[in-house]
Parts: sequence; structure tokens; C-alpha cells
Amino acid sequence: MGFFDKIRRGLKKTTDIFKTDVRDLFKSEGRLVDEEFLEEFRPMLFKTDMGYDPVEKIIEEISTNFRGRVVTREDIIATVKSKVAELLAQEDAPIKYAESGPTVIMVCGVNGAGKTTSIAKLAHLLKAEGKRVVLGAGDTFRAAAVEQLRIWSDRLGVDIVTGEEGAHPASVAYRAVEQCLKTGADVCIVDTAGRLQTQKNLMAELTKIQQSIRKQIPAAPHEVLLVLDATTGQNGISQANSFTEAVDCTGIVLAKLDGTAKGGVVVAIRQQVGLPVKYVGVGEQPEDWALFNADDFVKALFAEVSADSPTPAN
Repeated sequence: MGFFDKIRRGLKKTTDIFKTDVRDLFKSEGRLVDEEFLEEFRPMLFKTDMGYDPVEKIIEEISTNFRGRVVTREDIIATVKSKVAELLAQEDAPIKYAESGPTVIMVCGVNGAGKTTSIAKLAHLLKAEGKRVVLGAGDTFRAAAVEQLRIWSDRLGVDIVTGEEGAHPASVAYRAVEQCLKTGADVCIVDTAGRLQTQKNLMAELTKIQQSIRKQIPAAPHEVLLVLDATTGQNGISQANSFTEAVDCTGIVLAKLDGTAKGGVVVAIRQQVGLPVKYVGVGEQPEDWALFNADDFVKALFAEVSADSPTPAN
């Protein structure tokens, strides 16, 4: 299943908002775009969790193009689709590999965001590309997290470095990078303890992990991926801003996109955080993972809506 089909499946709950709620706004003869229409349409956009600024930009676009005119549902959807594409625009952002030697990827995020599963999916993808991968189980304060990552490493056939429960995460990161160098592996993916962005001491720990990695590879980590849970919606913005202050995040992984009607949060993230969305997770299996492409995302978001026959206008 390609990216488009995976995303279309994952965005079904979000797409249903446009497919049903927007449809109900229109009568067979179309709808006059006036203040009443705009006030009815605005909450539908907010339901997808796009955020205040993107919603207002879309409303402004509709008002500028159509105020005082009778339009079809297809007219409105086409305008929203075009504006969302503009707001989401970014270049494809695959993993930035080291110019020489192993590439180190540090993965962070709050508890329950889907971090461990995302690491497994990334390792699966990299191995499929012929890369030798080493995992560093840096969430040493939760034995269950280490065990879960160990199970994934066995399933995927990749090496893993662990530490004793309660060991300093920075030491595990150091040894993982060390093993990567010794064995000639291509990529080291370092897990970190899930933490709330309000826990300043734990956020400072992320900086220590970075420092321990740089003792062996000064330019590392080459990527710092922040995993956000799509089901949390706007709270992900606060998480992203706080993590970016603690470490030099290079991109976002949006997990659990298939479990939310808040797929519009991708728009809010791009507008407010500015980091590229690198990957999206749309299921539990290792292959339910795709490099984010803004154009395909927008097409998938509106695929079922656009496939419906337009309502004829007067």
C-alpha cells in the first residue's frame, strides 16, 4: 500500500467531517456565502484541529473569493483544499544521513506518544533500504519500555544496546553509538525516556544525552525526531515548542494519525512550529509508516469528498 492509500485510510475520521458536515451546509440549489454561512462553516474546520490562524486564513480566502455569491459544495472544498496545500507546503524531508560514518537519530516525545512503535517502524524502513541499524534503549526508567524495544529488535533483526533499570540514559546512548562505530553499522537510533515537557530536569537530561553522543561523533545526532500523538491535537503544539527549546529538533513524526479526527493538526504544526513533518504513522504494523508528502496528504484528506458528485448551483 502506497503513501496515498495509507494516508487516505488513516485520515478517514478527519475526512468524514468534510464529507458529512460540509455536505449538510448545502441545499440542492447551492448556498449564499454570507456571514451566516461563514459562521456555520468555521466550527467544522476547528473540529479537525487546524488551529485558529489556519482556520481564519481559510475563512478569509472563502470570503474574498465568494462573498455574496451562491456556490456549490465543490467550490468551497476546492478552495479549502488549495489553501490547506499552501499552508502545509514543505519540501520532502527524509532522514539526513551523515556524510561519513554512522548516522545517529535521537527520538524524543512524551509518554504514550507512540515513540517506541515509531522507532520500530523507522528501523524497519531503514533495514528495508539495506541499512544496518543499532537501537539504543535509553528509556531506562521503565523496564517495560526496554522490553518492548527488545521485542521489536528481535522481530526486526536489528541490534540493540540496553542498560540496567535506572541506569543513566546518556550512558546507554554512548554505548549504542560506540557499538555502531565498532560494528560498522549505518544508523544508530537512540530512544529517550518519555517525559512531559513541563518536567524541566528531565528535559535537561535530553541535552545530556546529546552531549554524550557528541563525545564520539561531534556532528551527531544528525536527526532529532519529536514524536507527537495526533490524537492529542493542539496540545502537540505546546509539546513541540518545549522540546525544541531543550534540544535541536530537526523534524516531527506524527503518530496515531489513523486514530483521530484531528488530522488537521498537521497544518497547525507546520504553521506554528515550523519544523518539517518527516513521517506519519497510520497503524500498528512496521509497514504502517510513510515519508510525509504535503501534496499527497492534501489529496488524501479530500479524496472521498472530491469523489462525490458536486451539488449543482442555481
